[in-house]
Amino acid sequence: MDDSSEAYLCINDPNGNRAGHWPESHAHLEQEEEKFRRKLKYFFMNPCDKYKARRRKPWKLILQIVKIAVVTIQLVSFGLSNQMVVKFKEENLIAFKHLFLKSFTDSSTDTYTIYTQQDVYMHIAYTVEQFLMLPSITVGNHDYKKEGDVRTPLTVCQQFYRNGSISPANETFDIDAQVEKECLQIYPVPPFSTFTTNPLNMTLHFERMLTVTVNFALKAINLETVEYHELPDCYDFDIMITFDNKAHSGRITVDLDNDVHIYECRDWSFTGTSPGSMYMLVLFDVVVILILVLSLLLCMRSVKAGVQLQFEYTEFFSIRYGKHVSLSDRMEFINGWYILIIVSDVLTIAGSLLKIIIQLKALASYDLCSILLGTGTMLVWIGVLRYMGYFKKYNILIITLRAALPNVIRFTCCAAMIYLGYCFCGWIVLGPYHTKFRTLNVVSESLFSLINGDDMFATFKNMQQKSYVVWLFSRLYLYTFVSLFIYMVLSLFITLITDTYDTIKHQQLDGEPMSDLQAFIMQCKDPPESGCFSVDENSGGGCLMCCCLHRTHGSDEDSD
Repeated sequence: MDDSSEAYLCINDPNGNRAGHWPESHAHLEQEEEKFRRKLKYFFMNPCDKYKARRRKPWKLILQIVKIAVVTIQLVSFGLSNQMVVKFKEENLIAFKHLFLKSFTDSSTDTYTIYTQQDVYMHIAYTVEQFLMLPSITVGNHDYKKEGDVRTPLTVCQQFYRNGSISPANETFDIDAQVEKECLQIYPVPPFSTFTTNPLNMTLHFERMLTVTVNFALKAINLETVEYHELPDCYDFDIMITFDNKAHSGRITVDLDNDVHIYECRDWSFTGTSPGSMYMLVLFDVVVILILVLSLLLCMRSVKAGVQLQFEYTEFFSIRYGKHVSLSDRMEFINGWYILIIVSDVLTIAGSLLKIIIQLKALASYDLCSILLGTGTMLVWIGVLRYMGYFKKYNILIITLRAALPNVIRFTCCAAMIYLGYCFCGWIVLGPYHTKFRTLNVVSESLFSLINGDDMFATFKNMQQKSYVVWLFSRLYLYTFVSLFIYMVLSLFITLITDTYDTIKHQQLDGEPMSDLQAFIMQCKDPPESGCFSVDENSGGGCLMCCCLHRTHGSDEDSD
């Protein structure tokens, strides 16, 4: 463009509105271009350089540091409280199994089973008797649940086919698939004593029986929280014991499970301390929410500013140079770290609100609250990498992960096809003969463990040898899977990342190739402490001063 020519430049006024197109002299164009270049350079500065440029304290950085501290303290506090809840529920479940299952022993591997009709009657009678004798035998503070003034009963129900005639000897059967249900209710009436006769006035139809369920409800209070000056919670345990005979294989499995409901006790007296600690925790959670909301608003404002600056840069480049801005340059204005912080703030705010509701005993969604707070805190700590990235020695990890991610995703999708093929094959062929291949979920977990070299010998050894053909196939299956995924797929996966690391390392030593955006910004030679960034952008005096300094410096170089 000649010095005498005029050009049209699209700029924005200080309020962000379009000022329009008007003819500008070449000198004025250079001033506006330098001003816009300086604006871009300031946008991409780190907090320390921004402080040097305009002497504005990095409030966003300070807020993030404070947020990390308070969110971590909040998570630890909730984790300790949640740990007591989980421990109380687990110990009660074990206690119920010892109380209501005949001859139960602690074992995580063996299945509790019975094999004779007499055993079924004896076990159900034992459960009923223990239920009726509960107040005099339990060492905990368990009691019956009441509806009004009446204690809720124990209910024994059997499900069976409506009609059925089965003759294995003659290889004949006649089954009506309609399922019927027959129930018996037994109320705990004081004085509580053992029954000398069979309390079950019910005949079990073993030939047609599918399941027998024993249901009852108990209440308890968790007093462990008193030690930590917290109000105890009241618990409802809806217990169900299931005798499963659906397979009619001569083996009935017995399982005890419970649904737990937590709520605030109706009438309580807490002497020796005050419930003020609970309200202090609620107040602390409110402060955390306020900090998170402030962080959320600041990050959303920064994302909005980046989007607006992206449009300005795209339009400027199109009009000034007649070039189209690439997608990679446009994405430079969208700071992924801010998106990460926004997501973490939203999750943590939701978790904090739910935590307050739980502390006020209105809800007991401990699992959902744990997921929200745990995920939010994890993302908060991952966000710390953003500030470590300002140091070149630490930044290489972030750059490597970002550069390798597209290739890793494509490679993982290809490897997943092979992995799924092995999963389906192992499930259908080895499932009947190996416990680690019974379901697709278990197959996937077992194969993933094999990739990491975990429990490899046991997987080979525990294969049943009832079918020689299947046993031989299992060897071929396992050897090929281990060889393919450990020696090839996993090695190639590591190679992808190491090659990317080497490429990034060489680029840092030899100089990274610059994009159009980076080359445009690099033309701004003003250091952060030059004072050119601290001037009022709405007035052209500071910009003119910096431009004059550049021209004087350029004339000196030419004379040299």
